[in-house]
Amino acid sequence: MRLRDFLRSQGVRVSVINITRHRRRSADDIYYPSNAAEILRLVARLKGDILHVHLGGMLNRRVLALCLVCAAVPGARSVLTFHSGGYPSSDEGRATRTASFAGFVLRRMDHLIGVNKEIGAFYKQAGARDARVSVIEPHDFTGGTALQAVPDHITKFTERHDPLLLCVAQLEPEYEVPLQIRTMPRILDEHPRAGLVILGSGTCEADLRELIASSPCADHILLGGDLTHGATLSAIRDSDVLLRTTRYDGDALSVREALHLGTRVLATDNGMRPPGVSLLPSLDEAALSIAVRTVLSGPRPAPVAAEDGNFARVLKLYQRLR
Repeated sequence: MRLRDFLRSQGVRVSVINITRHRRRSADDIYYPSNAAEILRLVARLKGDILHVHLGGMLNRRVLALCLVCAAVPGARSVLTFHSGGYPSSDEGRATRTASFAGFVLRRMDHLIGVNKEIGAFYKQAGARDARVSVIEPHDFTGGTALQAVPDHITKFTERHDPLLLCVAQLEPEYEVPLQIRTMPRILDEHPRAGLVILGSGTCEADLRELIASSPCADHILLGGDLTHGATLSAIRDSDVLLRTTRYDGDALSVREALHLGTRVLATDNGMRPPGVSLLPSLDEAALSIAVRTVLSGPRPAPVAAEDGNFARVLKLYQRLR
């Protein structure tokens, strides 16, 4: 969505077809089709010059079929950005070669974007030519960080707690949010006024609410819901530590944003965390509580300077493909 906003600011018409499980009403050229037939009708009706597919998770046959369809649309150029940083080292990723179905599909796309070097190398392992592969990280701070006020319920919570831990994630099993909730009693032994704010939504929300309600430190944990991007940035800036406890993760945008804003980051070691991130050695309560104590004992880091315009690189790629 931030890429869409940048492109629109440059006078580019952008339509978004959202096929995630998070559904809303279609509006403002953002569409939420409910099945494959509706996706095909939208692709045909919108007549895009560029069809840019963004995928996370696994390259299963369903999403590979979508890529094949986009690559076959007459008069359009097809681009794929694969955001799953851990996929190249998975069993499925290591099995992807030139002769595999995934390799065949990837080579049909006009251009392939990896969000890190590992995914760029994965494309080449699948037989893609160098000229059709780019590594473009999925963040861009050159336009500044447009901070917005956080909602009152979060402000009131943060005023009562110090230090403040923050989790920004989809409320899904792979983000291990229950681990953070279960670890809070240990953290409170060291920091009696500590608080944990969890931002996001997802299929585990009801279960997490029950877990918080049953916790002996429920008053120290807030399920804050979804915020605007600007308000999320403010919450990251005002927190003491951003927690990223994941079973499976790529190059997380929230991690990059926290580093840019000068907030400590404690994250699971996925083999590709940027410099400045404190790594969590294992997903258990003892390891997390010790790591939080260690991170909090250190100074707040200096903000990381803005990087070159990744969104502008994407736009230049579109122009070249046209």
